[in-house]
Amino acid sequence: MENWNTALFLVLNAGASPSRFALFVAMVSADYLIFLVPLMLMVGWLRGDTSRRTLMLEATASGLFALLINQGIGLVWQHPRPFMIGLGHTLIPHVADSSFPSDHLTLLLAVGFSFLIAARWSMCGIILLVIALPMAWARIYLGVHFPLDMLGAAVVAAASATCCAGLSKSLIKPVVSPAERLYRKLFASLIRRGWVLS
Repeated sequence: MENWNTALFLVLNAGASPSRFALFVAMVSADYLIFLVPLMLMVGWLRGDTSRRTLMLEATASGLFALLINQGIGLVWQHPRPFMIGLGHTLIPHVADSSFPSDHLTLLLAVGFSFLIAARWSMCGIILLVIALPMAWARIYLGVHFPLDMLGAAVVAAASATCCAGLSKSLIKPVVSPAERLYRKLFASLIRRGWVLS
């Protein structure tokens, strides 16, 4: 499996002199697509009713829980990043920590899977899953992850989203009302102006 992982990495990793266009697309995909996650969650909360806000909290919990799982995996099993073993070309700086699974992809997919589970937001889930493809490619292309890091991210994200959906009634719904009350106090002026929903 590790041989396959390394071989596929070398196929997908950038060459010594990548084109400026490919490098630009990769850097945007690797570092900036992730900001669509908080943007979707924020818009969903500000423009949603209680039902939609429950889903936003559930998706947030799914993302955070998935990242917590990743931290646990990293503590138990340290897998070096390609540049830590002198493999391929690394085109962006990164901390020399465990590569498995990819935190960026895990967060994106955990929220995406949560949206997919909720039928009313399945289109947003599909959008995030489609966006996950260039992100996964870019982080391998730029030399900071292996292909199996992406597969691991998908497994962790799916498990986290499923778990949070199953526990939503007992863990998520009880905090929706207090969260909405706090939100209404903090955003009272914007709610009065009609810029966001109450």
